[in-house]
Amino acid sequence: MKIQIINGPNLNLIGKREQDIYGNISFESYLGLLKDLFKGIKIEYYQSNIEGEIISKIHETGFDFDGIVINAGGYTHTSVAIADAIAAVKAPVVEVHISNVFAREDFRKNSLIASKCKGSISGFGLDSYRLAIESLRVIKKK
Repeated sequence: MKIQIINGPNLNLIGKREQDIYGNISFESYLGLLKDLFKGIKIEYYQSNIEGEIISKIHETGFDFDGIVINAGGYTHTSVAIADAIAAVKAPVVEVHISNVFAREDFRKNSLIASKCKGSISGFGLDSYRLAIESLRVIKKK
């Protein structure tokens, strides 16, 4: 099984930015824990602050990978183009958010990509990614 994790804008600063919301562990450190936990799954990671690069990565992996976990960051609320890219690929996509977006500012409650994803997970900190991988593993078994 191969899973692509895609993080969007500003998520390269996890562990440094707004630690009360995003925690104090870098994503790279957490990624090591995920790879240890899911030894039988090939997990690849990509992060970009650029919308077009995120779309290109969805296109690149969306036909050959068994699933995509995406945290589109701020593009979640603004990018029809990322939603269209998700709709265009065959791999199931799970939307992830570290914080509980429904407990934050009103604009964060609107996801343009959610309807194109298999499901959405938010509010469990970095563990949201683990839960997303677990869900893709269940989907693969069906």
